[in-house]
Amino acid sequence: MTSSRPRPETEQPAPVTSRRATVAAFSGAFLEWYDFWIFGTAAALVFPRIFFPEASPTVALLQSFGTFAVAFLTRPLGAILFGHFGDKVGRKPVLLVTVFLIGGGTFLMGLLPSYAVAGSLGAVLLVLLRLVQGVGIGGEYGGGSLLALENAPQGKRGLAGSFHQLGTPAALLASTGIFALVEQLPEDQLLSWGWRIPFLLSGPFLALGFYIRKNLPETTAFRADAQAERKSPFLALLREQPKAVLLGIGARMADAVTFNVINVFAVSWVTTYLGMSSDVILTGFVISSAVQLGVLPLAGRISDRVGRRPVYLTGVAICAVGGGLLYFPIIETGNTFATWAIIVVVHAVGTGLMFSIQSALFAELFGTRVRYTGLGVVYQGSALIGGGPTPAIAVALTAAAGSWWPAGGYLILACVISALCIWRAGETFRTDLADVGGDAVPDARPASTGRAVSA
Repeated sequence: MTSSRPRPETEQPAPVTSRRATVAAFSGAFLEWYDFWIFGTAAALVFPRIFFPEASPTVALLQSFGTFAVAFLTRPLGAILFGHFGDKVGRKPVLLVTVFLIGGGTFLMGLLPSYAVAGSLGAVLLVLLRLVQGVGIGGEYGGGSLLALENAPQGKRGLAGSFHQLGTPAALLASTGIFALVEQLPEDQLLSWGWRIPFLLSGPFLALGFYIRKNLPETTAFRADAQAERKSPFLALLREQPKAVLLGIGARMADAVTFNVINVFAVSWVTTYLGMSSDVILTGFVISSAVQLGVLPLAGRISDRVGRRPVYLTGVAICAVGGGLLYFPIIETGNTFATWAIIVVVHAVGTGLMFSIQSALFAELFGTRVRYTGLGVVYQGSALIGGGPTPAIAVALTAAAGSWWPAGGYLILACVISALCIWRAGETFRTDLADVGGDAVPDARPASTGRAVSA
């Protein structure tokens, strides 16, 4: 689909704006994943005793994990809702709202009354805050990515996008360290006020993130396309670029499935089937996250030089072989250092190569008028399909076979799907963002040397 409107010359962002946009993108990702890790840790360790003390330990744990899961129900809604306004009115105003929903929700959780003070009211408010947070999280990924990507100079989008993704391992390290410190408190102090500290620290993080975003201009690509006729972005996305949506969701399956198999499922597998402590695997992921801080920007920079496809396919291959064939046999040996090594290889390097460039790759599939919505739908859709059900599927397959190999085979299948989708999508790293999908208009400039998906 093309338009006859004249298009201005591609505007290159000033270096200072580009750097500030990258910092702003990182801050949002950090806040999003800080909330994710903090809440997950608290749901496992303290929430059963704070909000559900009247239930048996097993039921209380299930209820606590239920409060964690409800946010996933509203994340797709947030992707569509904020994608709609992000594509119609601009990235910046929407992202000022999402950062408040995420950070403000975490801060308010630190103020909730316990069961001993207010009965079930605290648990009800906790669920409501998680539902609201889910909406904010659903809208954060697409817009946060575009802060960095649509302000990045041509030829540096992979690097800029990787700094946005750095928020994930950085948040894991920060949340793990903070919770480890408060757990040193006596149990009565931890359960009365100590657990609140990690949640209340979201307040300063929120203030800093909001300040950084408030002082940024609208993204370069959106301003260059400001006169475009903007219909319903979600309907336009499904009508004009359905293939890009399907290829994006398929491309992310390897990352989503691998992480949930080697982390979430593996923790239950080693404790249930091997009778081992989960501490070795959890420590391995902390180490791997530290390594990933170096892997992500390196992978992003390499993708700017050689292309997204070879970097992504290398990550897929590492996950298929390392995660699908070697991971569980190595863990079965009981060797701690070998276990840490395979975690670093599969997680830090394998998923890291994919995760680093996902935002750049997906942004290069969609036109400016639907890009915010497209990124959100791809990311949250793949999380819903490939992330959410994976641990349960892996448990069912393992229980039926009495062995780890069906879970490994499931992981390999996901990697094959992603490899096929990446290959079909083609190479995109030289594509100008103004030349993607329905934004492409004929003019006198040389044609892009890259190729992007268009429906």
